[in-house]
Amino acid sequence: MPKILIIRFSSIGDIVWTTPIIRCVKQQMPDCELHFATKESYATMLVANPYIDKLFLLKDNLSDLTNALSAEKYDYIIDLHKNLRTLKMKLSLSGKKFTYNKYIFERWLFVKFKINKMPHSHIVDRHFEAVAPLGIKNDGKGLDYFIASIDEINIKNELPAQFQKGYVAYIIGGSESTKKLPLSKMVELCRKINRPIVLIGGKEDIENGEKLTSWGLAHRLSITNLAGKLTISQSASVVRQAEKVFGHDTGLTQIAAAFHDTVYSIWGTTTPLFGIKPYTKNSILLENKELKCRPCSRAGAPVCPLKHFKCMNELKFDF
Repeated sequence: MPKILIIRFSSIGDIVWTTPIIRCVKQQMPDCELHFATKESYATMLVANPYIDKLFLLKDNLSDLTNALSAEKYDYIIDLHKNLRTLKMKLSLSGKKFTYNKYIFERWLFVKFKINKMPHSHIVDRHFEAVAPLGIKNDGKGLDYFIASIDEINIKNELPAQFQKGYVAYIIGGSESTKKLPLSKMVELCRKINRPIVLIGGKEDIENGEKLTSWGLAHRLSITNLAGKLTISQSASVVRQAEKVFGHDTGLTQIAAAFHDTVYSIWGTTTPLFGIKPYTKNSILLENKELKCRPCSRAGAPVCPLKHFKCMNELKFDF
């Protein structure tokens, strides 16, 4: 029985992109014992995954995790994070190692000089290129996200009555300001959606969520704010039950692709050409393609470097 370890420490979107590899390895090597290592803060994303036999969590000390993994004596290690920490850890582990091409130079070239030499492939497909020597092939079934029963949200109990006949989920969060619409454009988008809307985000999005809720009340549009109130998997449950999903370039928008054939994603400083659009059958990209300054960042920035933020301020909602 081969023993296999998959490593991906963070973050939300990157972890959900590993789920096709998890499923295909387990199904195409059914006699294997499959382990996964990630940060403790992301355990909820994987704890209910039936294809994982054992979950290892990075807490405060990398050495403690490395020692625990070293005792397992792996046959194969699939590194889907590929940074200095995982390199250091792999040096202490037995087994044949596999990793994927992050195209770091090509991304830098794209951001710095706007020269696009990125491959026309999604990160998920690059993961499969890494495990091709094991005979693992993409089954084409997309992403997985398994929600533990304790994290399932009963909308009849949690949402006002007007949302129980159907709602649109709008993921208003983002790791950086330049990956999020300014409030005035959020209002414009909500007006365009013109359906009951559930707002999802982190604690840092509570204020914008409350302002949107107040605007909706004044304009007879039902908007409820769940930003900062839910865990990752609870938010995923709300996203799963939505009629449609809109979201910025952020992890929950990527999770939405596990549940919906169509996902509307909003792009500012970053670009889906990095291979990071929602991995779903119908990924609708809302972005300003007229600007020569995009992308200006690999993962977002606190402010627009040119101070005009046209990628979001001049974005048209054509859907």
